[in-house]
Amino acid sequence: MTAARRSIRYAVVGLGHIAQVAVLPAFAHARNSELVAVVSGDRTKRREMAKRYGLEQTFTYEEFDNCLREVDAVYIALPNSMHADYTIRAARAGVHVLCEKPMAVTTKECQQMIAACRKARVKLMIAYRLHFESLNLAAMDLARRGRLGELKFFNSTFSMMVRRGDIRTKRAYGGGTLYDIGVYCINAARNLFRAEPTQVSAVSINSGLSSLAEIDETTAATLRFGNDQVATFVTSFNAADVAAYRIVGTKGDLHADPAYEYAEGLEYSVTIDGKTTRKAIGKRDQFAPELLYFSDCILKDREPEPSGEEGLQDVRIVDALYQSARSGRPVTIRRFVKTRRPTGRQRITRPGVRKPRLIKVQSASRD
Repeated sequence: MTAARRSIRYAVVGLGHIAQVAVLPAFAHARNSELVAVVSGDRTKRREMAKRYGLEQTFTYEEFDNCLREVDAVYIALPNSMHADYTIRAARAGVHVLCEKPMAVTTKECQQMIAACRKARVKLMIAYRLHFESLNLAAMDLARRGRLGELKFFNSTFSMMVRRGDIRTKRAYGGGTLYDIGVYCINAARNLFRAEPTQVSAVSINSGLSSLAEIDETTAATLRFGNDQVATFVTSFNAADVAAYRIVGTKGDLHADPAYEYAEGLEYSVTIDGKTTRKAIGKRDQFAPELLYFSDCILKDREPEPSGEEGLQDVRIVDALYQSARSGRPVTIRRFVKTRRPTGRQRITRPGVRKPRLIKVQSASRD
């Protein structure tokens, strides 16, 4: 890459719902990031996306290695089970990787991804979009500055009625509530507490629905932190749409609802000494800030955050929770020291985008 380069050329790999609704439109708001190609196994999707975004090149999955010769970076929006393979192949080709969460399905895969990118000296970032959302960062700042007093416990609910046959319900593709939506709760608790869990436990429940038989239908989790803080959350693919959390301290509490969405605005309320204040924002583009920041890291040779280590820790916790659910016993988490944390430089705001016409894809949630 020459010193004069001012933008990074991307290929978006995978043209599912999140890619079509959010990732592809975000390039219009990311001046240092240029969409030059898409990769998909579906000919119609490739043709329609090329037409919509003025792309000269599209590639099948079999042509992925050819694609890597034409780009500087990839945004991986594939099923969870494919993240590791495509990240490692991109790294070996000298291509930087922005990968959707969860980072991968196993801790071993995460470690292999980190090692491959480190060996090739390419950047690896995990797409935790809320690390760039100003309302989320404001909530974290408020908690960390002691406005709520000594932080005691965190509770979250994230649920949806998942469409029958959706990829999230397929074990072979890395489906499951903890992988898909539990990582939001885990990551929020870790960052709000500014601490790491030392022990976790979980219970998974299935009501007998054949459409959810391969994965956990509902999981209730408890994360114990070494400084006597505790986080609990419930995730479900067979309950009404809810995406909220509450963190409680000795002086007050903060309640975010909705807390994790990208298709609508976010809101939280803070109650301190009996007085409640509310803060809300309308819909914003949460994906353009990721692109802007990651491209800037590439151009200026800076290490990005959320890093691969951040993604690895969440997958490590997911793995331990599933292990606990199977065994019926608590599981100890190995010590993890977070070396990089969100800073004010990541507070990037871009206006919301209008939902585009979808091509051969549906939302995961039932209408």
